[in-house]
This record gives sequence, C-alpha cells and structure tokens, in this order.
Amino acid sequence: MRKKVIIIGSGLGGLSSGVFLAKAGYDVTILEQSSRVGGCLQCFTRKGVKFETGMHFIGSAEKGQTLNNLINALEINDKIQLSRLNTDGYDVISLWGNKYKFANGREAFIEQMAEYFPHQRQNLESYWTLVESVANSSSVHTLQFNKGKSATEIEYQMRSIDEVIDNVVTDPQLAEVLVGNLPLYAGEKGKTPFSTHAFIMDFYNQSSFRIVGGSDYIAKALQEVVEKYGGQVCLRKKVDKIVCNNTHATGVVCTDGSSYPADIIISSTHPLRTLEMLGDTPLIRHAYRQRLKSMTQTIGGFALYLHFKEDKVPYMNYNYYAYTQESPWNCESYTWDNWPKGYLYMHFCHEPSPKFAKAGVVLSYMKMEDVKQWEGTETGKRGSSYEDFKKRHAERLIESLEKEFPGISENIAAYYTSTPLTYVDYTGTEDGSIYGIAKDVSKGAGGRVSHRTRIPNLLFTGQNVNSHGMLGTLVGTVITCSEIIGEQKLYDYIANPLDNTLG
Repeated sequence: MRKKVIIIGSGLGGLSSGVFLAKAGYDVTILEQSSRVGGCLQCFTRKGVKFETGMHFIGSAEKGQTLNNLINALEINDKIQLSRLNTDGYDVISLWGNKYKFANGREAFIEQMAEYFPHQRQNLESYWTLVESVANSSSVHTLQFNKGKSATEIEYQMRSIDEVIDNVVTDPQLAEVLVGNLPLYAGEKGKTPFSTHAFIMDFYNQSSFRIVGGSDYIAKALQEVVEKYGGQVCLRKKVDKIVCNNTHATGVVCTDGSSYPADIIISSTHPLRTLEMLGDTPLIRHAYRQRLKSMTQTIGGFALYLHFKEDKVPYMNYNYYAYTQESPWNCESYTWDNWPKGYLYMHFCHEPSPKFAKAGVVLSYMKMEDVKQWEGTETGKRGSSYEDFKKRHAERLIESLEKEFPGISENIAAYYTSTPLTYVDYTGTEDGSIYGIAKDVSKGAGGRVSHRTRIPNLLFTGQNVNSHGMLGTLVGTVITCSEIIGEQKLYDYIANPLDNTLG
C-alpha cells in the first residue's frame, strides 16, 4: 500500500513537494484553505488587468542552470513562458541621483560596475569571485550531491553582508550600490548573512526572467503534474488540527470537520501556524516552541498595484530600486515623515515582448505595528480609517515614483493596495512578514528552521526552511523531499530526469 502524504498549503513549497512525492509513488493530498492554489504565486485581476502578488521575476532559468534543471524535473518547462529581462541591466539602482545597472554574467557585471568605479576593478573581481565561491559551496543551491556543509558556506552564514563587502570593496559608494537590491531579501545591516546576498546575486546574475502572463501559471502547472501522478489538491480545506498519538502524527482535521489520515505530514505554512495546529501535544517540547516563537521575522510590505492607461507607459524590462536617502540600508527604520526610504518598482509582463505595460507594482517596507489597530478584521471590511491609511501611503509612493519617472502619475488609470494584514490573510505568515523568518548572523544555527520537527513524520517545507523566492523555496523542497525519497536519488533525478526515476 502506498504511504499517504498530507501537505498543508498549496504555495510553491507545498505544490513542488507534492510533485516530487507523487512522482516517487506516494499517495499525495494537498489541502489548501483558499479557493485557489498558489500562495504567493497567486495573481488577481481588476477591471480586466492582471497583477502579481509575490513571484515577480526569477533567475537561473537558462538551459543547464539550477532553476532550469528544477523546472525540468518538475515537468513544468513546457507549461510556462519566460520573458528575459534586459541583460545589460536587469536591475537598476537609483542612488544619489545616479543610475547603476546590474548586467547579467560575471564579466559583464564587472565591466559595467567598473565604468562607474574604474579604480575598483580589482576589488570587483575579488567581490564576484567571493560571490561565486559562496554560491557554489552549497550542495543544495548547485544541486550537486555531497555530504555536509562546506567550510566556506558555514563561514559566510556567520558573517554579515556589510562586514564582508566592506572588507573587499574600498569605495563606500560602491559598497552601497552592491546592496542596492536589498528589498529582494529584506537585508539588515549587521544581521543578514553574506551567504544570503551571494545566493541572490548569483541566482539573478546568471539569467533573469519574468513569467509571461503571471506567476499563477506556475501554480496551475504544478497542480496539473501532481494530479497527473495520482495526487489530489483539495481547495477550501483549512487544516485546524494536526492529530498526534504518543509517538507521531496520524492525520489532520479541517475546520469543516473533514479528516485525513496520514503516514507523513508536510506543512508549507509558517512554523508558528503549524504550532497552532499541533495544539498542546507533548511531542513538541516547550523549549522548541519558545525557540520558534522567539525567531525574528523579516519586515512586512506595502504594495501599490498600478493599472496604467492604455499604451501610455513603455514596458520596462528591468527592476528599478529607488532610494530617497543616502543608502539602501535601514529602510526598515522609518517614520511617517521619511517613508518611503526606498522602494522596488516593476512591470507585469502580460504578453511576450510587450511594447507598453498594462500594470506595475511598487513595493516598500511596512511594519506590522503600523496596521495593528485593524488586526483581526476581515479583508474588505476594515473600515474607512484603514482605507484612508492606505490612500495616504499610496499617494506618498506615487509622489516618490513621479520624481523618478516624471509624468507617470497622469498615466495611472487606477491603483490598488495591500498591507502586512493582507499578507497575513492570504499566506498565514507571521506579522505580515514578506519573507518569513529572518536570517541573523548573531543567532547562528539557532536562528534557522530545520525541515525536521520534533515529531518524526512531520516536516516543514516552504520559504522558512531554506530561503524565499523561487529558487530558495524549491531548494527547501529538495531538502524536505530528500528526507523521504533519499538525497542521492532525488539529486540524481533532478540532474537527469530522463535517465532516472523517483518511483
């Protein structure tokens, strides 16, 4: 008899875990509280215009690169279409009234940066060698099977981004530019490990793309593959309780009273939501609960979704990071008077090679405490004070955007907004966090969430296991599924899915 696997949540981590396990012969059931799959892969449509909520662009998706290998192994390569970002500047950093472009590829990146900082060429070489060294030291990020972590990986998980860069780069301005894409991982000075920065830089520098038509195509494609291999995805099934006996988990019960027995349970929800489902089972010790509860979350976000007037705003095939202060650091520490200190601005790719953009999004940091007074209220029913709050912030962001793109405000037909409360409602994250649990060099291994729990057949997956983003989450999936399928077997399959089998 096939072992029954229950997966809680149908975000990228849950769906991808479902694919690998269904292909390996397990009886997979994915339970999703919402009326559709996807989590942060979800999109929404207003007045005929589509908007993305989380997965705005991806990297390393060219043939032979890490994400491309994973996409092939998940069997969704022919189900999604990608649109390449500008190779001469996939990321553009606006600082001190200047624009700095990140070009794809090691040599192109160094050449471009050396044009801005000619006296730093040798340091740029050293910096990029270090980025590659750290990224390549991780077996899971390169999908090259080996045992244990390398000394390089461990070292740069314990050293902060700013400490390392300041030791390599001697120009303070270049050091600021190199962290210009901080919003991609909500980095904090003195806290976020250099390894996080290195993985992100390497991932997007290899190649960068948007998903044509929206990231929900990824979710739909993964669901199709799960079902192709005999798994099922059940919507409007919110798990209320994970049932345990004296030794292990035995199944789950949903809020509608339905129950599902299980040999293995994987939770792709935030670890604290999982603790709530476990209730007071003695299998989870108090010390473990307290450790999870004490972990710091990355900051939340305010999103401004822009619906542009027809054929008015040229499509921007790059990501734009703008700062109203002298540094990308410390944007999470703000007051109303200086918000936003920075933001990320992107366009939605509604068709291959669009000439004009139909929609865009502006993302900036927002603390949960800013919206605490409306906590516990329902989406769409939070009252006029909440709507006024969002309007003030939207207008402030549009005002900031106008300074970078004069005339943009008159080409906005409509806009929509979300706050950390929206993230809580739709993803179950703690405190409206954008990227889940924050990595902190001062906490070492104690600040990281293992895929294993104190219950032998209950595992975590999703962005909190490894990292966020498409590659980070899928790496978490590989870590979790390796525990069940076998590490060597899964790595061999991902490397050559045509020559290997999981079943």
